Formats: sequence, structure tokens, C-alpha cells
Amino acid sequence: MELAVPGATEAQAKRLRAARAAVAAARRPAGPKPADRLAALRGALARLGLDAYVVPHADEHQGEYLPARAERLAWLTGFTGSAGLAVVTADRAAIFIDGRYTIQAQQQTDPALWERRHLHPGAARGLAGGLDAYVVPHADEHQGEYLPARAERLAWLTGFTGSAGLAVVTADRAAIFIDGRYTIQAQQQTDPALWERRHLHQEPHEAWLAEAMPKGGRAGYDPRLVTVSWVDKARKAVEAAGGTLVAVEENPIDTLWTDQPPAPISPTIVQALDVAGQDARDKRAGLAEALRRDRLDAVVLSAPESVAWLLNLRGADVPHTPLPLSFAVLHADGLVDLFIDRRKLVPGVDTHLGNEVAIQPPASLGQALEALGRAGKAVRIDVASASAWVQDRLKGARVDIGADSCALPRARKNAVELEGTRAAHRRDAAAMSRFLAWLSREAPSGKLDEAGAAAKLLEFRVATGALRDLSFDTISAAGPNAALPHYRFSAESNRRIEPGNVYLVDSGGQYRDGTTDITRTIAVGTPTEEMRRNFTLVLKGHIAISTLRFPKGTTGSQIDAFARRPLWEHGLDFDHGTGHGVGSYLSVHEGPARISKTPNTIALEPGMILSNEPGYYAAGRYGIRTETLVVVQPCAALSDDSRSFYEFETITFAPIDLALVDAALLTPVERAWLDAYHAKVWDIVGPQLEGEDRAWLEQATRPVG
Repeated sequence: MELAVPGATEAQAKRLRAARAAVAAARRPAGPKPADRLAALRGALARLGLDAYVVPHADEHQGEYLPARAERLAWLTGFTGSAGLAVVTADRAAIFIDGRYTIQAQQQTDPALWERRHLHPGAARGLAGGLDAYVVPHADEHQGEYLPARAERLAWLTGFTGSAGLAVVTADRAAIFIDGRYTIQAQQQTDPALWERRHLHQEPHEAWLAEAMPKGGRAGYDPRLVTVSWVDKARKAVEAAGGTLVAVEENPIDTLWTDQPPAPISPTIVQALDVAGQDARDKRAGLAEALRRDRLDAVVLSAPESVAWLLNLRGADVPHTPLPLSFAVLHADGLVDLFIDRRKLVPGVDTHLGNEVAIQPPASLGQALEALGRAGKAVRIDVASASAWVQDRLKGARVDIGADSCALPRARKNAVELEGTRAAHRRDAAAMSRFLAWLSREAPSGKLDEAGAAAKLLEFRVATGALRDLSFDTISAAGPNAALPHYRFSAESNRRIEPGNVYLVDSGGQYRDGTTDITRTIAVGTPTEEMRRNFTLVLKGHIAISTLRFPKGTTGSQIDAFARRPLWEHGLDFDHGTGHGVGSYLSVHEGPARISKTPNTIALEPGMILSNEPGYYAAGRYGIRTETLVVVQPCAALSDDSRSFYEFETITFAPIDLALVDAALLTPVERAWLDAYHAKVWDIVGPQLEGEDRAWLEQATRPVG
């Protein structure tokens, strides 16, 4: 039966119907069986005279989300995660994934074919033309987190669909390297008979590669899919083992992946000034002035979100992220060369860009970089998103490897962007509260499943009339599936939401004026005392971040422990960061600031939007996470002429399930914060609801005392 969507246009209803169909479908690569693909790749290696070949989950832009045609790793291995790498030799094959995709890799790759290994930057290499090993990272040409379908090579090769990872394949071994977020997922999605599973950070894949390669062997990689620093680390490891690291221009996955999706050609539109808040000309002028101060002639922008921000453009080349895949070169005089398929540009974009932005075909990027090199120009490239291929073509230039020139200005949202983001969150809050009210009525029956809940939440967001897209695939996780931090339901894994456990939903929307991301954990039926205790410990960490005041210059790594302390005091922890940056109708995961145990040097500054999402995961039983978004703001109460302090403004508003809160574990300050937060939820969301939804919200936001 087709459900009506109140207030939805026909286009929105069509999008909803398509989404409903999508959420019910399994995420498995189509085409030949993994064994046939692996055999075909080995045949190609023999013809090319290679001993090994590396197949990263990447495209030419090094992004996380790949266009369909770049999903070489998934095509080869069956693994559809968003991070990883495979290496194939004549008699061994290894896929490297991080811990998020352990289960997924077990499910999607055959242990008789693939050794599963844990991903670590620089360890996995693989097979291709005269190679003994080949490395398959989860990356595209832009090194982004989210990859277009064509760049999902790691998933194609291994079956692992996580958003970070790397595989290394030799002739007789294969390993996938993943981080702790994907440990269980990789177990589910990759086959231990095929893949050795290794930890991305604890077990460097460079060491695995050096040990797996024969003396004097050659390890291959696609230079478009790895960074300069990766090549440096990999070369040291390979040469220390007596081998050679070889750049392979023709990716063998692309040759074998016969149904690889084409490069995306989605409409590129203008992000108007009323939501961008700053004219693109002013942005270019400011960055050009900075280049001149640094005595640089140009900067290569390889991150699509930087190109989109600089030129006030948005697109749809990457799932759930409004990016037009493109490169740009900004010159010190303020002129820009934009490398983008002109077919993407809708009418009006040329006028918006003006005559100071020259539109160039993507295939001419190499020639443009080589020209800068021949002229001996001083050129900056981004340490995080520029591929080794980009540096290789700048021979003769004075290359400055540094931070993306757009990253900090993009992260510091202007007043217009912040007000738009607040409006998007108020709108999204009503959709989320309607969903939670509906869930409270439907879940106790035990008939609702993960896919149905995700579809209903999408329906409520579409009904706002403003949703452009989800900001990521909804994590709709019941019971033990909630213990997978980056779980994505499939036809095989879809569980019923049953009484006696918890349901975790992590979701967000892309709106013209802002990007949202929220996680709530809901008790279905009566929770256990253990669940209530652990939920409350997570909540205490969440409140600690929300109420924190800190001096100017503080980094996210310096405050991360505040979120973990309540858990640590009970011998518990969580294996992911506490918070990530969020864009303004851009990527839901935005750098350079973050809140994480991993050391970083980026100070938190006013205007930055970050998530606050501590969690706890009981493997095989349940998972807990509470997430809201916060904005860094000046703290007037503690600042004076001699010092500046900052604090967080919470901008996400939806009830926190009081059935899971043990108020006895909260301090008076924490109880006061929870009551004040719920009072604000009622003030913002209550007027947007009616009837039984409004009555539910009133009860859900009652004081705890």
C-alpha cells in the first residue's frame, strides 16, 4: 500500500517512493562471483607481467564516497564498504578493512579466496602488471570520506561497505585493514577464509605488505587513489623489505569491473547568497591575498567540498552529499581554473561564475599541473586530499604540501550560515519528534523492522517540503545491530524492533539552508538496569561536552576525555571519536576540527559546527549513542580583555528517552541541564506538533527533578 505524505509535492513523493524501494534492497555488488573476478584479475596480472596489484576503495579524487564506476574493490571482492583496499598476487589475495566492516566483510567476501587484514595507512599493496602485491584503499581521486558508486573499489573487491579501510592482495594472501568502528561489520561482511582482518591503526598495513611480499617483489598502487604521505610510508616499507613500489596508471579493477557505474553527471547549481552568506568573489579575493602573503602562485583544490564552498556551488555526484566532483586551481591573482564536466552546469552557473573562473574539461587537469611545473611556480597542494598523481604532475614546481586553504574558512560558518543551520534544525526537530512519537506507538507490537522505521523517518522529513536528501544512509539499528556504530541494514540483516531491547537511530537531512545529524537511542518495552546505567553514563559524557567552557586555542583532542570520563570510571569506553565537523549544506563529516582521542592541532573556533556523540556498544547485545550538534560560541561570562573563552551552543532538539535515564546517577547540575534542554525542545518543537504527537512530546520532555 502506498502511504500518503502530508504536504509533499509529486516530486517529493516520487523521491520517497524511490527511497522506500532502496531501503528494502540488499547492498551487494552485482555481476560475476568474487572467485571469478579474482581469477580474472590474476589472469590480467599474468598478461601484464605483474606479480601483484593493489585495488583501493577509491577514485581519482580520493574521496570516501565513490561514483559507481569507481567501485573496483567491491566489484573484485564483493565487499561494498566505503573504506578498504585489496592486494592480489598470483597465489594470494588480501583485503584490508577497518573494524567497522568486520562482519560485513565476512558476509561479502569468500575466505577461500581472500585473506582478511586490518587496514592501516600505507600497509596494503596488491597485484597488477608485473606486481607481487596490490593495494586497494577506500578512496577516490579526492580522498573524501563518501565515495561515488564508481569509486567503491574496495567494496567491489572485498564485500566490505564501510566508509574507511584498505585491502592488500598478494598472490597467496589477502588482508583488509579497518578501524575500531567497523570491527563487527567487517566480521559480518568479509569471509575469514579469504581475508585476514587487521586493525587499521594498531596493525600497520605497511608491515603486513613487507612480510607478505617476496624478496625483490613489486607492489602496485593507483596513484590517483592515494596521498603523497601514503606513498612515502609505503615506499619505505616496501624498499626496506627489498621490494619496489610501482604506480599503476591503469587500475586493473576498472578493467575487470564490467558493470562499473559511469562517472556521475549530476546537475551543478548555485548556492545563493541568501544561504551562503558570502559572495564567491570575496572568498576568492581573501584566499588569493593569503597566497600572496605566503609567496605562493597557486593552490590546487582537490577536495570537492572546498571547490563547492569557494565558488558557492552545489551538486549531487556523491550520495547524500551535495558535491559536484571537480578540481580547481586558484591563482594568486584571484583567477580560477575549474575542472568540471560542463554537462553538469545548469543554466545560470556560467553567469554566476563570471569571466574570472575558466571552465576546463577534467581531462586537461594533468596538462594544467604540468604547465605550472614547467613554469617553476610555487604551488600548494592539500596534504589530506591531493593524490600522489597530482604531485607527480607538478614536477619542476616548488610544491608546498600543507592544509587545504579553504578548510578553516569553510569550517568557521558565517552568521547567515549559522542562522540557516538553526532553521534547518528546527524544521528537522519537528520531523524527528513526529517520528519518535509514531515509534512509541508502533514499536511495542514487535512487528516493526529497521527498514520500515527508516522509511517512516524519511517520510516525515520529506513532509517538511524542504528536504533535498538525507545527509547519510540512516542507521536504523535494533538490538545487537545497534552495537555496530556504522551499521547499515540490508535485506539480510533487517531485524524486527522487539520489546526488551533498545533501538538506535542515527540520521540526518540535507536542506538548502543546513545539514543535520542526530542520534537517539530508544527503549522498546522495559530496559534492563544495565542498559539504563550505561545509557546514563553516556548521557553524563554528552552533558559534560555540552556544558564545557574552554580557553581560546583549545583543540578537540584536549576535551575528548570529558565525554569518556563517566564511562572510564566504570571500565567502559567507545571506539570512535566524540565529534566531527559538519558542513553548511555540504558534507555531514567536515574537517578540519574534530573531538577525538587522536591528537590534532586545529583549535576550536567560533562558528564551527561539531557533533557531540559519545556512545557505548555491548557487542552482540545492544548499542547506545546520543548525538546532538553544537556550535562554538564566545563565552561572554568568562572572557575579558586579557583572555577569551568559548562554549557550545546546542542546536539539535529532540527528546532524550527518559525511560533509559537513571536520575540517581545524575548530579544536580546534570539534572538541571536535562530539564533545561527538554524545556527548550518543548518550546521549539511543541508549536509545530498537534494532537497525539504534541501530547507525546509534552510527556517526553517532562522534568526529571
